[in-house]
Amino acid sequence: MLNQITLTVKKWSSKVIIPAMMMALSAGSGLAQDVTSKIRVKVNGLADSTVYLANYYGEKLYFNDTTQADANGYFEFDGKPYEEGGKYAVVLPGPEFFDIIVTEEEIELETQKDDLVGGLKVIRSEENRLFVDYLRFIQDMRTKRAPYDAVLADSTAADKAQTKARDELNILNESVVEYQQRIINQHPDLLFPKMLQMTLDIEVPEPPADVEDERLWKYYKYRELYWNNIDLSDPRLVRDQMFHRVLDKYWAKVLPQVPDTLLKEGKALIERMDNYDMFKYTTHHITYAAEKSNVMCMDKVFYGLVQEYYVTGRVDWLNEEQMDKIIERANEMRYSLCGERVPNVILPDTTGENWVSLYDLDAKYTLLAIWESTCGHCKKEMPKLMELYHEWKPRGLEIYAIGNDFETEPWIKFIRGKDIGDWINVSDNPEINAADSAHTLIMNGTTTLLSLNFRSTFDVFSTPKMFLLDEDKKIIAKQLNAEQIKELLERLEAQAMREESE
Repeated sequence: MLNQITLTVKKWSSKVIIPAMMMALSAGSGLAQDVTSKIRVKVNGLADSTVYLANYYGEKLYFNDTTQADANGYFEFDGKPYEEGGKYAVVLPGPEFFDIIVTEEEIELETQKDDLVGGLKVIRSEENRLFVDYLRFIQDMRTKRAPYDAVLADSTAADKAQTKARDELNILNESVVEYQQRIINQHPDLLFPKMLQMTLDIEVPEPPADVEDERLWKYYKYRELYWNNIDLSDPRLVRDQMFHRVLDKYWAKVLPQVPDTLLKEGKALIERMDNYDMFKYTTHHITYAAEKSNVMCMDKVFYGLVQEYYVTGRVDWLNEEQMDKIIERANEMRYSLCGERVPNVILPDTTGENWVSLYDLDAKYTLLAIWESTCGHCKKEMPKLMELYHEWKPRGLEIYAIGNDFETEPWIKFIRGKDIGDWINVSDNPEINAADSAHTLIMNGTTTLLSLNFRSTFDVFSTPKMFLLDEDKKIIAKQLNAEQIKELLERLEAQAMREESE
């Protein structure tokens, strides 16, 4: 417990603070409110300097206000309405800073320029008195535990000394827990105790006696109780780093990284956020995480969240250009989402005469492979796919390979030169894509617009791009290489055999 608690940092690079105008998310609810309270500060040793007030928004800091210190180091800021309360930083030249808790109460502080945190005195503010006292308590505990940490880090220390060190650390940790609980219990309506409670571990009860898998039961109980330490009705908690850490841990580590599960639980979590600020931060965080994830099929989560919250207008903090970009990106993915049936593709083979339909393939598995003859990675991967094809065709695999070349000749030359003509090879060509020709082919039913636009249909930005389809042409997996496809097919075959035997 103790080693999870961090003290206020005193110095940073100025790049850490982000101008509020650069990030729409950092803004509040936009509700104009009268503010009568003041934040008054005196920094002894500071004179005639520009001073900033920055607010945390998740894990980052954003400039919020600016003022001028007088010759005696005195300055003040306007206070904040309830919805904009949270953890803020007073930023001095250097830049150096110290954290404070901002609520609707009057705040009056004094400190020393050469010891901002150590010299901080709270003249007026119950929230900050609790906050500063807690920081000093933690610093004292950290000092006390240092020698015991040193013993445990010493591989030559005797077993008896290490046992004693662990016992002493347990006592210190118990003191920290007691102190934290006392603050939380005695001041349930104040903001800082709520922030402090966010740092506490979830206590999972023992499972019932009749539970077969205790570990699994505890995991689901932990998920169920995970948000119990956070007041989801209090928008001010967003302005503390811990809210981001709790959210990020839940999304990236607590929940299984399975797209269908993440989409379901992500929506459920967003709907639990009982105020605008938490709704906004949570929606943005998990949408962005899904878009940037390297986990296969995570674009399904991104697409689902965009449809649920952005297209419907529930996300209202983005400007029109930002919104259009997000929706456009989601739409680019809509035909290549895992679990969904891909659109039919009808393109001519190497003769240029025979049009082959993807949907006409009767196979247990179909590999839709989009490649091009000039792609270095494709040149290595396509022969490997041919080996895979020869091994797995008798076991139900078919390959529908689409040439991404814009010229027919190099595509055909590569197929013949590398002897990869056993599977189905199709492509478009300049003649087909001529406006009049394409229109005629679509109107007479030879092909479809999605077929001729397969690059945008399947969101092709690089090649090769692979989609493993089931017998109904639904996407099982994508963006795999030949070796990974083989491993997946073996697992699918083994699973099918187990299910048949049960």
